[in-house]
Amino acid sequence: MIPFCISWFIWICVQQLALYQMGLNWFEALTDSIVSNSLLIYVSMLMFTILRFYLPRTNSVLNLFMWVMILTTGWFFATDKLLDLIYGSNQHYQSIVKNTWPIRFAIGFLINGGISVIGYAYFNWQERAETEKKKTEAEQLTKEAELYKLRQQLQPHFLFNALNSINALIGSRPAEARNMVQQLSEFLRSTLKKEEQQWVKLEEEVHSLQLYLEIEKVRFGHRLSTRIEMDADALQLQIPALLLQPLVENAIKFGLYDTTGDTLISLKAINEKGELFIEVENPFDIETAAAQKGTGFGISSVQRRLYLLFERNDLLQTETKENIFITRVKVPQPYLPGALKKV
Repeated sequence: MIPFCISWFIWICVQQLALYQMGLNWFEALTDSIVSNSLLIYVSMLMFTILRFYLPRTNSVLNLFMWVMILTTGWFFATDKLLDLIYGSNQHYQSIVKNTWPIRFAIGFLINGGISVIGYAYFNWQERAETEKKKTEAEQLTKEAELYKLRQQLQPHFLFNALNSINALIGSRPAEARNMVQQLSEFLRSTLKKEEQQWVKLEEEVHSLQLYLEIEKVRFGHRLSTRIEMDADALQLQIPALLLQPLVENAIKFGLYDTTGDTLISLKAINEKGELFIEVENPFDIETAAAQKGTGFGISSVQRRLYLLFERNDLLQTETKENIFITRVKVPQPYLPGALKKV
């Protein structure tokens, strides 16, 4: 606003000086300059206001030219009539300025046109920025909805398996069934607390995972054993809530269902240059080629969540070494470059 006012003040002074040099006295030159430019400011602001509420499309820019022409013409005749009322009887004034009207009209048109172009560019940029903001917010809401859906799919998937196992244990091993119910209750209470959390410390995630593994060990007995190796500094890094469970569940499914012996599920985590690296290993039967089916809902849901959070497809990798299926996950931290702060 201040630069705008300064610009007009300078222009009024320039016009006054030009009229004075043409032969008008200082008072006549000042009056002429103030009257004509006051009306011109009003017309320019009117044009700017019109553009604020109605912005012509790209194919209707000709309308903008017509508006400038009409408003400038209106300004021209209004200024002429007003100055005629003030100096109509002043022959000296009339003889000096009567030949300046074509120049006045041209300057008024250029000033109105310039302000209109600036207004059009500014409001068009503002509209595009607002549209882009709404688009980004809509995409963000879509991501949040899909992430929430993926997380909600995990609970029934695991819950049904646990309830089936409890049902099988009630008759033959009631004590273990009661223990499993208690563990299931504690696990669900722990995960429900995370429903509103997008990120948790790895330490918290491992605690929930251990509750889950205790339930699975009741289901599978001595056949299932686990080895968890976590670097101390890795435990303080952030991880999307409930990311580990589907990875381990996938390892248990394809490590125990297709084998007859004992199964060791290995989970490792390290902090490498501020990023969290996780590795899950499980054995599989080469003859049944279960590893080929190992990229089911568990891994695909994790891969989809990581893509929604970071817009990267390279954060989850799988590998087969002899009879060992390996899943590797890299988790950028939420407050580091390349990661979203909030999803």
